[in-house]
Amino acid sequence: MNVEYKRKFTAVVTALALVGIGVVLLGRDRVNAAGSGSITGTVKLTGTPPHMRGIDMSKDPYCVKQHENNPAKMENVVVSSDGGLQNVVLYISEGLSAGEVSAVPSEEPTVDQHNCMYSPHVVAMDVSQKFKVTTSDQTTHNIHPLPAPGSGNIGWNKSQPPGAPPIETNWKAPEAISVKCNIHPWMHGWQVVVKGPYAVTDEKGNFTIKNIPPGSYTVTAWQEEYGTQTAKVTVAAGQPGKADFTFKAK
Repeated sequence: MNVEYKRKFTAVVTALALVGIGVVLLGRDRVNAAGSGSITGTVKLTGTPPHMRGIDMSKDPYCVKQHENNPAKMENVVVSSDGGLQNVVLYISEGLSAGEVSAVPSEEPTVDQHNCMYSPHVVAMDVSQKFKVTTSDQTTHNIHPLPAPGSGNIGWNKSQPPGAPPIETNWKAPEAISVKCNIHPWMHGWQVVVKGPYAVTDEKGNFTIKNIPPGSYTVTAWQEEYGTQTAKVTVAAGQPGKADFTFKAK
């Protein structure tokens, strides 16, 4: 191979390599752009919010002590001063591709048993997404999720004493799963399993569903007392979609 041939050969290989790198980068940018959209909104409650009754924790003196300066109450309906509804799960129920529906997030949601309550009261997760149940309390808890028979999810019942390691697991099918503690009967929460991107409203009723490619979707809002509502939303490139929901107090 003479010098001139070597020079031309090297130039061709270099050019092909640069083209390959460009294709990879372009593909990566397209993927990033495809999942860079979002849907934002607020969930409100109209009418007079229901009274959330106080909780009698006298069965466990430890639990009583944790709330001596801040009495505990039920969390079925938590509303801000301007009507924002907390603990509402938002998810995409129509419009996602098969690949987007089957993608499993790497983040691990955590439910903590704190002051003899589930924190957060409602946690959302994707099908097959790992999540953790932890405890911050110096009293033993017994976590008992109750999926519906035939739902595709298998219930479990595990004790978690003080200092115990997290319980790490996942669910196999979409479902709103009620969770109780067999030791402290007032403890109640929800693990809401969906397919695809999701969000849970904050204390003001706001939410953002992230990683949504441009397109048209149906967003479903789930609340434990008021059921579900849906809204049609369009996400444009570089512009978030908007979906607001209003539930009516019973």
